[in-house]
Amino acid sequence: QVQLVESGGGLVQAGCSLRLSCSASGRTSSSYAMGWFRQAPGKEREFVAAISVGGAITYYADSVKGRFTISRDNAKNTVYLQMNSLKPEDTAVYYCTAGHSVARMKYEANYWGQGTKVTVSS
Repeated sequence: QVQLVESGGGLVQAGCSLRLSCSASGRTSSSYAMGWFRQAPGKEREFVAAISVGGAITYYADSVKGRFTISRDNAKNTVYLQMNSLKPEDTAVYYCTAGHSVARMKYEANYWGQGTKVTVSS
């Protein structure tokens, strides 16, 4: 079992930046692929980004490619999502996720955080 706690959400204006953090705890938390999903009000959850255990492989949804960057610091057991050029359509609850395969993180995850809300105003 791994516990995930997100932070960094808030209200920002379109065009601004925000960095989300996810603190992972557990005996082998650094051995998981990590990722982010988001869910807008009334919408289905969607994949945002994922990163491999060592950080060498990353995946991004087309909607955020070029604007968002996922990274991790295994020494701190922390995963980040740097969000630049935010748009109103980025408004959602963002969930930190962990899984056993970075490729499968585009579709599902084994563990989920509680979520942090991001609101982008126009």
